[in-house]
Amino acid sequence: MGVVVVEVCDGNAITTIDIEEILEKEFPEVAVLMNECLSFCGLCRVRPYALVNNKRVFGSTPEECLDKIREAIKEELAVYQ
Repeated sequence: MGVVVVEVCDGNAITTIDIEEILEKEFPEVAVLMNECLSFCGLCRVRPYALVNNKRVFGSTPEECLDKIREAIKEELAVYQ
């Protein structure tokens, strides 16, 4: 388990990219958890999002969301340096 946890709803538009492989390869300190539902009813249909250490990160597209997730991960990791 990583020091940064990224949670993704499996019905989310961000799953069109392999977010788990991308982030875990790029950041060994990250654990990506794919969940059936994160209980934010309908949110995953509106726009791509993920939770980074329980903070919601949104984007207009899966790629934009991934970039914002990367930024959030870097901010979280800065706490440990």
